[in-house]
Amino acid sequence: MLLIGQTFAENACLKAIAVARATSCWALADNSGLSVDALGGAPVVHSARYADSDSARIERRLRELSEAGAHSDEERAAHFTAALALANPAGETVLEVEGVCPGQILTERRGEGGFGYDPVFFVPEAGLTFAEMPHSQKAGLGLRGRAFAGLKPKLRELLVNPAG
Repeated sequence: MLLIGQTFAENACLKAIAVARATSCWALADNSGLSVDALGGAPVVHSARYADSDSARIERRLRELSEAGAHSDEERAAHFTAALALANPAGETVLEVEGVCPGQILTERRGEGGFGYDPVFFVPEAGLTFAEMPHSQKAGLGLRGRAFAGLKPKLRELLVNPAG
């Protein structure tokens, strides 16, 4: 039975709990995706299943934004979210964090790197799409880098004070 949560955080927790229970070990899981404001936040937790390929997902996104009349930068606002969840060997979630990278969806692809929506996801802070960024820059500005930056102090606190 496939369980799908309504949020990135719920999905990360479901994954971490399932692995921790199955292995009786600590488990760290993530769930991430894209949310586009003009499309009511879509595709959120369905980002990877929004079409059969990266190219098809991008084409669908661009078509839907055009059909919605989203032409200005503000109308094409979007953000990537990465949720991380840590579960203990008993299958209890002990830590949750989210990293969010704000940006906008361009009208056409730029750059050769990355995957998924990277060629059309523009990060104003960098003046580049994820596909144009060197890996080190994307690692720092990207959703997972931001999520891990939020996890680090919480994980340190958990190690220092395991009883909470």
